[in-house]
Amino acid sequence: MKLDTIKVGRIVNAHGIRGEVRVQPRDADPTFITRFKTFLVGGQEMKPTENHVHKSVVLMKFPGVDDMNAALALKDQDIYVRRSDAHLPKGMYFDDELLGLQVYNVENGELLGELRRIDPYPAHKVYTVQGQREYLIPAVPGVFIQSVDLDANRMEVTVLEGMATDEN
Repeated sequence: MKLDTIKVGRIVNAHGIRGEVRVQPRDADPTFITRFKTFLVGGQEMKPTENHVHKSVVLMKFPGVDDMNAALALKDQDIYVRRSDAHLPKGMYFDDELLGLQVYNVENGELLGELRRIDPYPAHKVYTVQGQREYLIPAVPGVFIQSVDLDANRMEVTVLEGMATDEN
């Protein structure tokens, strides 16, 4: 499903006494967040004056947030970016955009079900598709994931024996 905004992290705490906030990235790579110049926090557009990685979190300084108390007021707020600002390479999507897609077997056109969950694993992500049966499909483009069409709410996949969780 096409989304206008994508959640990229969450403000987890203040950092120091000058109003910086600690942002826990939603995905493993904190440098991804630092590419953006504009964020949406609590429905308001905010442009950080500082935005850099510190260990596994991103430290941000927002205008008007000048002390620890102001930074703590932002604690537990989600941080979003506009999808149009992301400029992902062709064929790349945010997980939130893929959830809810109708998944079809590319070989026979059979509807397998709806993409319900995306789990990260060291080698690649795994998509859980729920229909009459539950399928676990490795998120490997060109091997298992043949096409994704957000406008049509459709994903086509190659299914191999053993991908249905109720098969022996």
